[in-house]
Amino acid sequence: MSDNTFESPLREFLVGQTRRQFFASSGFSVGSIALAGLLGKQGSASAADAGKPNYGSRVHPALPEMPHFPAKAKRLIYLHWNGAPSQLDTWDYKPDLHKHFGIDLPESVRMGQRLTTMTSGQAKFPVAPSKFKFKQMGHSGTWVSELLPHIGSQVDKIALMRTVFTNAINHDPACTFVMTGSEIPGKASLGSWLAYGLGSENEDLPSFVVLTPSWSSKANAQALFTRMWSSGFLPGKFTGVALRGQGDPVLYIQNPDGVARDDRRRMLDTLNKFNQANYERYADPDTLTRIAQYEMAFRMQASVPDLTDFSNESKETLEMYGPDVTKPGTYAASCLLARRLAERNVRAVQILHRGWDQHNNLPSEISLQCGDVDQPTAALIKDLEKRGLLDDTLIVCGGEFGRTVYSQGALSNENYGRDHHPKNFCMWMAGAGVKGGTVFGETDDFSYNVVKDPVHLNELNATVLQQMGIDHRRFIYPFQGLDQRLTGVEPARVIKEILA
Repeated sequence: MSDNTFESPLREFLVGQTRRQFFASSGFSVGSIALAGLLGKQGSASAADAGKPNYGSRVHPALPEMPHFPAKAKRLIYLHWNGAPSQLDTWDYKPDLHKHFGIDLPESVRMGQRLTTMTSGQAKFPVAPSKFKFKQMGHSGTWVSELLPHIGSQVDKIALMRTVFTNAINHDPACTFVMTGSEIPGKASLGSWLAYGLGSENEDLPSFVVLTPSWSSKANAQALFTRMWSSGFLPGKFTGVALRGQGDPVLYIQNPDGVARDDRRRMLDTLNKFNQANYERYADPDTLTRIAQYEMAFRMQASVPDLTDFSNESKETLEMYGPDVTKPGTYAASCLLARRLAERNVRAVQILHRGWDQHNNLPSEISLQCGDVDQPTAALIKDLEKRGLLDDTLIVCGGEFGRTVYSQGALSNENYGRDHHPKNFCMWMAGAGVKGGTVFGETDDFSYNVVKDPVHLNELNATVLQQMGIDHRRFIYPFQGLDQRLTGVEPARVIKEILA
């Protein structure tokens, strides 16, 4: 045997070894533990049985210690209005602003706060009161814009926070911060954290589903990056699965002509044996993710067509969501789909509705956007309540930051625009132990600064985790030498004032 012949297998093995694979296969392999959890092993598995796929067992098990305490919420529906809705034109009523129309925003209010490059060069910062009327709604008397009459009818089930603030002033880092608790890409999203910690009671659908509906605004919309539903440093199987609004919800959901479901099952079993052999050789945890995702894809071939078939919905239900509900890919259809996912005990559903970045022509553009979301959002609340699901479903709604009280560009009584404003904006929660009819926090007369009860986004996320039965301080994942948390390393309190 020549030296080259002798060295070839060793060289091939070493070249194939990544740093992760080396450490995983030379000592205590975390991957083996992950595989046991993935395949739903009970008790101590024998060496002969370890790693053998068990397709009848749980695909989405919770961590052994989860939840930390009895949860109010079993599932989360997160309505993200991407682009930053104007709090001044929706929820933060400032009736005296008309007295300051067109007057330069006082420096005592602006206090040298940073501005975006889109308005930092303006010579003036003229105050632009909202052109929309507000009225008090519900027994709570919450002030609501005429743009949101349907959601306004549900205010007694809603806890409104008017003083949410963030660190970022531009969309991409701000959206990344909303969803991951950090402006730095690569972190795990809220839905992925929940899927990782709590798993899902549905074995035939992903534990985290993402919907990206169409929108009516004619303005350019911000791009949506997959990091907003990525698992980041968590195992890849916890990444959100985005369902398409047009055509098949998932690409290749149908088998090719001539391929029966039993044939697909046999093909998958054979492929999984190859992947299992690859894992046993290299101990790469990503191989376990591949096995899990192939299995979930097979199950989704049967579950997704049933999920997206609205033919069994009553006429009354469809009318409640509005005329767009039967149009694939709309916000209304997405809200009905969210209710159907909640019925099927999917852990986290995220709807990202774009088009809210209204630097110009705000009155006409925001009217179109609110026309998209108002009736379907209210219908989602009512529908969940009617079916007994609102008590254990947490709804969160809001954008990534707020808008300025001063106008960007020209100002008139009927038209104005608003720039980005991270210092205060409005978000709300409903369901699952939320104290309905609550209004929390106060801003100054210009909706420019918080004067009482600020709510940092990490505190909002801490509150979400609390309702899901998770102590955010104990919910960690070691990565790059740090105990990573959704809520960061600085202290973050739960907003108990909005909880029942």
